Order: sequence, then C-alpha cells, then structure tokens
Amino acid sequence: MGDVNHLALAVFLKSRRDRIRPSDVGLPTGPRRRVPGLRREEVAHLAGLSADYYTELERGRGAQPSAQVLASLARALRLNGDERDHVFRLADRPLPPVAHGPTAQVQPGLLGLLDQLTTTPAQVITDLHETLVQNPLAIALVGRPPAQRGLEASFVYRWFTDPGARTLYPPEDHSHHSRVFVADLQAVAARRGNDTEVTRMVAVLRGRSAEFAALWDTHDVALRRTDHKRIVHPALGVIELDCHSVFSEDGRQRLLWFGAPPGTEGATQLSLLAPTTWQPPGHLHLRHRRQSGEFSRSTPS
Repeated sequence: MGDVNHLALAVFLKSRRDRIRPSDVGLPTGPRRRVPGLRREEVAHLAGLSADYYTELERGRGAQPSAQVLASLARALRLNGDERDHVFRLADRPLPPVAHGPTAQVQPGLLGLLDQLTTTPAQVITDLHETLVQNPLAIALVGRPPAQRGLEASFVYRWFTDPGARTLYPPEDHSHHSRVFVADLQAVAARRGNDTEVTRMVAVLRGRSAEFAALWDTHDVALRRTDHKRIVHPALGVIELDCHSVFSEDGRQRLLWFGAPPGTEGATQLSLLAPTTWQPPGHLHLRHRRQSGEFSRSTPS
C-alpha cells in the first residue's frame, strides 16, 4: 500500500470528470442528465473499470490504484501530460517511463480529431498497433483490447502468436493482413532506427512464427495508410469497411477510422452500431442485438 493522497486524488478525478461533456467522447446527452460532465459509471466504462471501483476512488477510499488503472483513467478523462503525471503522484506511483506504448498520452491533435468522429468507429493506436483510446462505436465494432503489457499489447504481435486474434477477420483474408502488417512493421523499424522495442519484437516474432520470418525476409516495406477490410462481428456478421489513417507528426501514433460508402450493406451494418442510449459496462452499443450475450475481442488495427 503506497502513501496515496486519497482525498486529493478523489477531488481531482471529480474535477476532471465534470469538465468533459458527453458529446466530447461520443456519448448521448439525454434529457435527464443532472451532472455537467460525465457520470461516474460513464468514466468507469470508458476506462474499462467497474463502476463500484471508480466510485470508491472518487469517495477517497479503496486500495492504491495500479499504474495501468491510472493510465486508463488518464485516457478516459482526456488528461494532458501534466495532469496525468499529477494523478500518478497523488496515487504514489512512479511516472510512466516511456512516451509510447499502451500507457502513452494520446497526442492532442489526434485526440481532437477523434472527439469529432462521433458517427463512425475510430481509435488511436501506436505505430506498433497498440490501442490507446477508442470511441464508443469502435468499441461496438471491434471490442476493447485485452489488458496486456509489453509485446502482447501489440495487435501485430498477437496476430502472429495468438490464433484468437485472427478471428477478427475471415480466414481467406489472413494472408493479406499478414503481408500488410509485416510490410508496415518494416517501415516502422526503418524509421525508428536502432530501437530496442522494435528489434526485440522482430527477434521474438522470427523465433515464434515461421510465417512472420518468411514475410520479414521478403523486405517488403509499406506503411498501412488505407485498407479495405472485412471484419467478423459476432452480432452483425461480416462487415465490409474501408479503413483510413491519419499519422501524428512524429509517426508514433495513428488515428484510424472505419467507413463504408452510402447505400452499401456495410453502411447499413454500421448504422446498427450507433449508441442510442447509455448502457452500463459490459453491454454492446448496438441498436439491434442477437441473443448472443457479451463478447470479448482483440482490437484490430
């Protein structure tokens, strides 16, 4: 148990929650809203926490929150770098040592664009395909990423080491995505230079995946800027979409958004994902649902 300033942390979290409007994070306003900003359960949902756990934090009680919980809250509450560091200090946790990876602060320009994309699925990822933040439609489309650290946080890494990651795309599309992922990683490795994070990922993947090793040795290089994807959704079936990317100035982060031409089946399926009312954590933002229950997905990129 660290020397947590529970009261100061509670006050600060509430102050940050109060300043965020539901529309800022793609949530409906609704006529019965009694708070100026987000509700506690909404923050908990955006951060991937239970409502009870977050409520205890705002009441100045509970155990010392982990670094992963703090990073999730920083993203959900749209904290800037100084505010994020303040939360870590109040919780008596070491400051995040790196500026990239799953605990990275989303670059303001990309976050501003993401906040404007309220009618289409969108998310921000790192150049190693680690999901940083998603809007509600992206969560409804592809699910939340698993709570992984290190190499396992990268969807590219999971693609070549975890068969479950591949259920996101139809089997006949797997070879295409494998080629594109490896060519993209080649470009990232070249840009980063002698970067230990990339070199370790490549070394481990070469040892664990013969497919990756063979593709890496082709030396194909191409950043993944746009792509046509077929995503297997558990309630709506296969959805054909176009995926577009906007890169940060340093190339370390990317804003991805998914769309489909008007009048297509993909556009119709996307319209069924629209979150019409707030639902508690664990529910899908689907206007129409099959009786299939909840689902957990590995977020694609």
